[in-house]
Amino acid sequence: MTASASTARAPWVLLFVAVALIAMNMRMTITGVGPLIEQIAADQGVSPATLGILASVPLLAWGLFSPIAQTIGARLGMSRTISWSLVVLAAGTVWRSVPGSPLNLWLGTALIGFGLAIGNVLMPAVIKRDFGERIPLVMGVYTALLSGSAAVASGIVVPISELESVSGEQLGWRIALLATGALLPAALLLWMWVTRGEGSGRGASAQHAGSPGAGSPAAAAASLHAPPPVAARVGRRIWADPLAWIVSIYMGSQSASYYILATWIAPYSASLDRSAVLAGIDTMIFQLLGVAGSMLLPFVIRGRAQPWGPALVAGVSLIASIGYLALPALLPAWLVLGGLSAGASLTIALMLTATRARTAQHAAALSGMAQSVGYLIAAAGPIVFGWLLGLGGGSSGAWIAPFALVWLVTAVQIVFGLAVRKPRFVLEPRPER
Repeated sequence: MTASASTARAPWVLLFVAVALIAMNMRMTITGVGPLIEQIAADQGVSPATLGILASVPLLAWGLFSPIAQTIGARLGMSRTISWSLVVLAAGTVWRSVPGSPLNLWLGTALIGFGLAIGNVLMPAVIKRDFGERIPLVMGVYTALLSGSAAVASGIVVPISELESVSGEQLGWRIALLATGALLPAALLLWMWVTRGEGSGRGASAQHAGSPGAGSPAAAAASLHAPPPVAARVGRRIWADPLAWIVSIYMGSQSASYYILATWIAPYSASLDRSAVLAGIDTMIFQLLGVAGSMLLPFVIRGRAQPWGPALVAGVSLIASIGYLALPALLPAWLVLGGLSAGASLTIALMLTATRARTAQHAAALSGMAQSVGYLIAAAGPIVFGWLLGLGGGSSGAWIAPFALVWLVTAVQIVFGLAVRKPRFVLEPRPER
């Protein structure tokens, strides 16, 4: 390999590693809450059902702040905006674990949600911008790492909380949640280094537009990091696009199902007389199998089956969610099936924001809308599930109504999965019949 070839390839490789590191930080800080719900509830003096609201705080933040992510990205540059989102995420992770006022837990969680909202919207657009024909591969790795890191967090938080400090006391849930942000400094530093050539959105665009020699190495390097300006009119028009609404509701139903289960699998497992550590491992299995689902999707659903993929994976999720309650003795098997389908669903939902848009600008607009609408829908999931569980009053049938909610949400996902199967693009006129 020549030196020039190595130099030309290095930015792509480093950018890929940076994207992977960011993906590993995009879920760990929130999925660690579910296995610790009992500990947090006991320490804060609230019911576990009430903490279903805590699990929804990041989702509410995603829904509220996702629409402004593309505007901030257009002004500052997508890469610089992602850097600031990582700073905000780190600050929220620390704030959440600060002892003292109970508000620290809630306000820190809200700040985490804001930081993640920006990254959630812009990362698919960055992948669309920088990886070209490699989008399916990179998006698969990205979503696999989302699921994988979420699984790791779910599996390690309880053991970390039970470790003894030098004083002989357990570390507790605060240190366990703080540990979920351990990789944030590495992700931030590498991302800032590989995108150091990008200026503000306006300046970078102007520089790129005025640079001579579109095919020159300098122009290629500039195009790697220069963010496409997202016009305000694109952001407005996307909300009137029927296909964008279909993608958004698919995203919402998929996310609602996932976050309900990620939050409540551990308490449900504990209700089956499984230990707290084992309940956390159950959540980890569910999320870890999501990695396999993300990676296997391109090989399992292809050819003629590909257009039906969004509905097919939702159908598998429905079968698994029925199995949790109907045959709890087979819980590990249902967790495997549900995890595989959840990971595949997430990959499909994120890919739709890229494959149903012709340009990176349109992809950013669609991603912003889909994640805003989607996560506002998803935010209600853990709250309503916890409320329905509370209505059961601890009876033997208390879990029936909550799981019926999961079945309903997954059925909606199937319907909109069928609606999105045709290869169309947002912000384009529909063909004449």
